[in-house]
Amino acid sequence: REAITAVQIERTYTKKEILSMYLNVAYFGRGAYGLESAAQLYFDKSASELTLPETALLIGMLRSPSRYDPISHPQRAIAIREVVLRNMLNDGELTEAEFAKARSAPLNVKYHGPSTGLAPHFVEMVRQALEKEAEKYGFDIYRDGLTVYTTLDTRMQEYANQAVDQHLQQYQKMFDSRWNWKKNQSILWSAIDKAIKDNPEYDDAPTPQAKKEVYNRLKSNSFFVDSVRKAEQTIQVGFVCIDPKTGYIKALVGASNYKQFKYGLNHVTQIKRQPGSAFKPFVYTVAIDNGYPPSYKLLNQPVTIIMPDGTRWTPQNFEGEFGGEVTLRDALKYSLNVVAIRAIQEIAPVNEVIDYAHRMGITTYIPPYPSIAIGTAEVIPLELTSAYGVFANEGVLTKPIFILKIEDKNGNVIESSTPQPTEVLSKQTAYIMTDMMRGVVNGGTGSRVRNYFYLDCAGKTGTTQDYADAWYVGYTPQLVAGIWVGFDDNRVHFTDADGQGGRAAAPIWGMFMKGVYDDRSIGMPVTSFVQPEGVVTATICAQTGKLATEFCPDKVTEIFNAKYLPPVCDVHTSPSSSKIPQPSGKIGY
Repeated sequence: REAITAVQIERTYTKKEILSMYLNVAYFGRGAYGLESAAQLYFDKSASELTLPETALLIGMLRSPSRYDPISHPQRAIAIREVVLRNMLNDGELTEAEFAKARSAPLNVKYHGPSTGLAPHFVEMVRQALEKEAEKYGFDIYRDGLTVYTTLDTRMQEYANQAVDQHLQQYQKMFDSRWNWKKNQSILWSAIDKAIKDNPEYDDAPTPQAKKEVYNRLKSNSFFVDSVRKAEQTIQVGFVCIDPKTGYIKALVGASNYKQFKYGLNHVTQIKRQPGSAFKPFVYTVAIDNGYPPSYKLLNQPVTIIMPDGTRWTPQNFEGEFGGEVTLRDALKYSLNVVAIRAIQEIAPVNEVIDYAHRMGITTYIPPYPSIAIGTAEVIPLELTSAYGVFANEGVLTKPIFILKIEDKNGNVIESSTPQPTEVLSKQTAYIMTDMMRGVVNGGTGSRVRNYFYLDCAGKTGTTQDYADAWYVGYTPQLVAGIWVGFDDNRVHFTDADGQGGRAAAPIWGMFMKGVYDDRSIGMPVTSFVQPEGVVTATICAQTGKLATEFCPDKVTEIFNAKYLPPVCDVHTSPSSSKIPQPSGKIGY
């Protein structure tokens, strides 16, 4: 197919036209696509003003823009420039005098740093999407004068950038002071080995002996080793904010290095990581939908599970503490692992949990094991955040959108996007889950949000084994935002409880929401979640969990789906019954 296309192109265009089209779209590194952009980036001039040595350098960089980057690798850039000039000499395009003059010229690079803008990862996401659309519609995204309308709100993006910067600046210093490479030598040498073998100089070495010499030299180079250390222990982040009603992505920070973004992972869309306890809301959603109220109690006692390979797995609570019966509400509020496991075994069947997660927008594979209750199945941060939007949007899923409209140079609409809402939960279940996750923020594992943001909100923290991943996904009636914090090499991890999602991720959410809701130019309405019809508030007996009688000694208020109201307490039926000791056991409704 490619050969046929090549023949058709050669029949349609001259070689000069083909070369011109290629140079207008080719990548020259540091975010520069096309010769004109490269000339502006590296030499601060138009392509028509480039000198012979400048042009030769850019042409040479086409082979590998990062390898021959004149800022990072000036000697390599000079060498590839000479290759181009010598080819021109051999082809009779240059005289010996012209070759010698161009060869001896300095690089003369006038690079003033990347113009990444506010949201470079968002822009790159748009560019990649447009390239796919170009195949469908046959347009050239670099030459055809397209106008692209996106969902980004630059004011919200500013607050996202500020929140990430403020939090990670403090957290990086703290982590650097605690991480000890002497105790992690195997990780370091493994990372150094990979970095050397990925290095262009090693790759360029012509013989095994030459590669060995490069390897040994880099391995003993303290500056090279320090650069690997720094890269390995750099805290990464993925942040995204979505309007749950429209699915519009309003702000996105794809990495901690967004100010120097050249290439690399978008940690919102291009990673899969275990969500830890941030997955638990899917388990409790199934339980609520199956008729179990937030006041339903399960044992907070150790449980042992036989795994498919025959091994025994005994999950632990984070603090290592256990107790008696705990309500679903408190189990979610305090993120009790054992109760989540019991829930998936007793009241929220694993296959239903998987089905609900997929219905709510999770596309990654979820294995049918009880361990998924505490977040062992990998997810994509964007999808997890969007799924929480279902709770904020009264049970309706609206998948994320970031391009609104594409117009050609004449203003004709090539393609437009509109929200496609799908009801995946009842309003009643969505609200009950929201009310339960309010508790996470108000006194639970996500309470550090309240250091910054005081309006009505809900959410859930997540922390994986050895503090490798920290999560917080939360929402207001208008916005849902998710944060992942961790490391590109997941062998590197936080060393103590400061790696919990409630500490490493939740503050970013709080700072962001404070900025957005305090900004009058954004005009975000100050509202609370509205309790829908079909959800009722009732007073229940704290001991039995049933509707309280006048004789119940301890009473609490709880919300219920009206279809699943518990019966009236049949233990405290008279003044004397309130003094009768109550046996332990599970509630029987």
